[in-house]
Amino acid sequence: MARAALKWGVRDLASRASITAATVTRIEAGRPGYAATLEAIRIAFEAAGLEFIPENGGGVGVRFSKPKESDLPDG
Repeated sequence: MARAALKWGVRDLASRASITAATVTRIEAGRPGYAATLEAIRIAFEAAGLEFIPENGGGVGVRFSKPKESDLPDG
């Protein structure tokens, strides 16, 4: 869902997370990944402006985060 929100292909995510496209495909197929690999993926998504939403009765998900003051023009 996060990859689709950013309109990234498998290779886009792989490049940004410094992992292989095969690793992305394997994880998306539901196979396990190393903790460090999953962390690299999370960091890549967050660097692109996504925020992960925890389970709150409506299900887990992602959304675009609000820009930080430092990200705004003249901020």
